[in-house]
Amino acid sequence: MPQNVEDISPVGLPPVIGDAILNAEPLRHGQANAATGGIWRVRGPAGTAILKVARRPSAADPPKAFPTSDEPTHWNYWQREALAYQSGLAATAHADAGITAPALLQASPRADGGVELWLADVGGLAGFDWPVARLARFSRELGAAQARWAGRVPAISWLSRRWLAQYVAEARNWVGPVEPAVWDHPNLAPWPEPVRSRLRQLWADRDRVLAVAEAAERTLCHLDLWPANLADDAGTSVLLDWAFAGEGAVGEDLANLIIDAFTDGLMDVALLPELAEAAVDGYLAGLRDGGWAARMTRSAPRSTPAAPPSTAGSAARWPPAPPATTSAAPPTARTRPPPRPSAA
Repeated sequence: MPQNVEDISPVGLPPVIGDAILNAEPLRHGQANAATGGIWRVRGPAGTAILKVARRPSAADPPKAFPTSDEPTHWNYWQREALAYQSGLAATAHADAGITAPALLQASPRADGGVELWLADVGGLAGFDWPVARLARFSRELGAAQARWAGRVPAISWLSRRWLAQYVAEARNWVGPVEPAVWDHPNLAPWPEPVRSRLRQLWADRDRVLAVAEAAERTLCHLDLWPANLADDAGTSVLLDWAFAGEGAVGEDLANLIIDAFTDGLMDVALLPELAEAAVDGYLAGLRDGGWAARMTRSAPRSTPAAPPSTAGSAARWPPAPPATTSAAPPTARTRPPPRPSAA
């Protein structure tokens, strides 16, 4: 249902909106995430923009599946996405490989201590409508981008660290003990028994699998990569939602993209073999494009697990937000990996 300006209480309006709000459409997002105060598509007399509110942790909040934190390296640090946009990292970190982010129009601190971000309303084809070939092209871009950061994750203190291990450790809080009978629940009936058996074993072996993942070479990862966070804007790959960004394994984002394309039932699972083949091939080609030569075999990206399924649903120290409303300007310097030394 559309909402008016009083319902969303913005600090200010970017010029692209105009001087008034005509309506505000709430957008679907993870309601269990304590760091998100809401996301709206806001329409004014001059056009539309996306408003996203980041919330500080509060002791008065009811418990949520995805708690947030003031700790900058926490997997769900509440201010990370605002910093990723304000610093220019989101827009430029993967730009050389053809991946960008929505433009930051304006960022403002809120009276409750949170931050509101005004982002460009990206049009084009949403990720769940992409054909396999388009997802494979993005996978190649991703491989090239992450090859350039491999072994050289930027020393930015608000990037997440050991994201997957932190996420899995807290998953026990919302998953609880996984009793054998859970795997035979009717809600899991669409998953064949062999798949359920492998998932059960993966959950039981999660510590061992995490150790394998953490031993892989580190790169700059998005860590919430699935089709819902992708858009094609006139042929350019746009990556949304940078709240989890940080260090991760080479191949970790790819694994999550492949698995999370299907776990919520939003893509025909019959496409899984085709997507897995095309995406892995594309990612490996991208790693070669980016100059990453270590363990260039088909099994390398597949050895890195995605986050385990959860019955509760799917799914850094930097200067604080400025004290007054700021209009975003193009960053003066791109966040990009340093050049690799030339081969002798």
